[in-house]
Amino acid sequence: MKITVIGCGRWGSLITWYLDRIGHDVTLYGRANDPSMIRFIKERKNDLLSLPESVSLSTDIQCVNAGDAVLISVNSQGLRSLLGELKPLEIKNKAFILCMKGIEIDTGMRLSEVTEECVDPSNKVAVWIGPGHVQEFYAGAPSCMVIDSKDAELKEKLVNLFSSDLIRFYYGEDLIGNELGAAVKNVIGIAAGMLDGIGMSTLKGPLMSRGTREVSRLIEAMGGAGNSAYGLCHLGDYEATVFSRHSHNRRFGEAFIRGEEYTALAEGYYTADAVHRICGKKNVDMPICEAVYKILYEGMPAADALNSLFSRSLKKEMQ
Repeated sequence: MKITVIGCGRWGSLITWYLDRIGHDVTLYGRANDPSMIRFIKERKNDLLSLPESVSLSTDIQCVNAGDAVLISVNSQGLRSLLGELKPLEIKNKAFILCMKGIEIDTGMRLSEVTEECVDPSNKVAVWIGPGHVQEFYAGAPSCMVIDSKDAELKEKLVNLFSSDLIRFYYGEDLIGNELGAAVKNVIGIAAGMLDGIGMSTLKGPLMSRGTREVSRLIEAMGGAGNSAYGLCHLGDYEATVFSRHSHNRRFGEAFIRGEEYTALAEGYYTADAVHRICGKKNVDMPICEAVYKILYEGMPAADALNSLFSRSLKKEMQ
């Protein structure tokens, strides 16, 4: 398959490396003034991996029309703008595969919905989600991930084409649930980092259990299957997000509590805002995500947020 990957950051570059590794014809696109792309063109590497000569590099956005599929790995809040840049190219009859996690803040839309709204209807949309870090994949550590799409034929095709000894892909069965679970997982990751920051890492077990329960409520409220939260999109990604030293969201949460600067992208920061707005409209009870929102956006002390969770009315576990 001939593929263009848009986004030369850590995940976009890993996807490029992986798809080349399993035999696809891959072009990595990045802006000419992007420091990561400048380095790739000069040295064919970043701080995490090296790209082989078989990978093509391009700073000409026209390259997206040359392949069969367009994989996108950019900041979730920049997706609509990127798709606006692609619109003049009149891209048709391709697969758009979103390798990113998030919810558009202003609209509350899932990223596949944003894409469907912005591209020609002849194009099909899929998502590639699940656990794993660049450092681990590049070192040869295998993992399991999910591909989901409204289009069953595309989903089956991608799972078959992308599976290998390094990544075992599963067929997603709930696009709504998988996208929401993957996005909100990053908020739980920030909460985990906050627990590390205040020295209460032992609460990560309850965090995972209760976090999954409240995410399942959100998925149901948005029309998905609540049990999707217990799959690879969410609960299956917790080790990589809640515990790993490589988790940007966990590290951001810890740095935030300690008053330290953290400049790497932590998607959960934006997702916390989006979830807060959705919960207000849909009347969904998500106390952990709401506590993270209050700490990040309203300045509530972490200790007060934790106390607010423990002082909530008592209830049955699965409510």
